[in-house]
Amino acid sequence: MVVPRGPRGHHVRMQTGKARQATGWARADATRQALLTAALRVFADRGYAGAGIAEIVERSGISVGSLYHHYGGKAGLYVALWEELTAEQEESAAQAVSAARKDGEGDPIALFIAGARAYLRVCWERREAARLFHGGEGPAGSSLMRRSRAQRWIAQNTRLLRGTSGGASPAPPAARAEQVLSLVLTTVIGEAGREIATAEDATEAAEIIDEVCRILIRLAG
Repeated sequence: MVVPRGPRGHHVRMQTGKARQATGWARADATRQALLTAALRVFADRGYAGAGIAEIVERSGISVGSLYHHYGGKAGLYVALWEELTAEQEESAAQAVSAARKDGEGDPIALFIAGARAYLRVCWERREAARLFHGGEGPAGSSLMRRSRAQRWIAQNTRLLRGTSGGASPAPPAARAEQVLSLVLTTVIGEAGREIATAEDATEAAEIIDEVCRILIRLAG
């Protein structure tokens, strides 16, 4: 075998190292996804309290050592699933608002509705996970985690409804009426997500989304 020498050989070794690193990352991602998929199914079947590490490991085909390495245990899996869902909901809503702005929409309520509709669609598309978290069960500290996220979501919606979302300079504090309106609308969306996640089929989910958006428009107006 001829061993490459000089700069070219160094380049070959670097390329091989990068390829191995990429393969390692891909393998780790596949491991994490297998664990999350199995955990979601077990949580859905047993509830968080009734779910066992042994069953998650069996369903995933991944070793218990890998589970603890990546997530630290059952609570870590729950939090990772929650973060995955909320990130997808927030990203979908943000993209919908951005797309509406690019199309020339400037009305704050219309932008808010675009974001709400996108968020609610994810509740149906990811209904198994949405049902799990709407149930309220979870590890110690999960209620605080959800409450903190809700407060951030309300603040974001308040800025959007005021037409100040994404502005270069900070907006003045919202008036009490604006804060309460945002709280009410955000609560409606959250509760609607629960109903959508338990809808019988896509048609029923779409009907609920349309009706919720009509209610939001009336409340916001």
